[in-house]
Amino acid sequence: MPSTSRDDARIERRLIATLTEACETAKTEIPGFAWLTHTVDYRAFPQSLRVIWIFDSRASQEHALSTGADNRMRELTAAALNDAGVHVPHMARCVSFDSEEECRLRHGGDWRLRLAKVHTTNAPASHR
Repeated sequence: MPSTSRDDARIERRLIATLTEACETAKTEIPGFAWLTHTVDYRAFPQSLRVIWIFDSRASQEHALSTGADNRMRELTAAALNDAGVHVPHMARCVSFDSEEECRLRHGGDWRLRLAKVHTTNAPASHR
């Protein structure tokens, strides 16, 4: 049975709450991490869910990834999704990383455009 808009809204509220907790935890643990957001198409849920971890700069992002902080961010994502009752088939495809700097350079700081072009289900792999 397909989900209803009420079901989708309920899931969305749970996702926002649990991802906000993950975001606040990461802010205290990972230098240069700024915020995270997610995108989802509920017609293709949960396969379409993407959680994007945003850093203040490309340098901060590269440093975090080179020191293994991406593993911690994946752990936080998995815990948040579990707490929200969401089970994604492939966690590796669900999590991606980006930076404020890259958005400014490539999309003029327009996160809506960047998320649509870069971080959707068709692209390779807000909580402030």
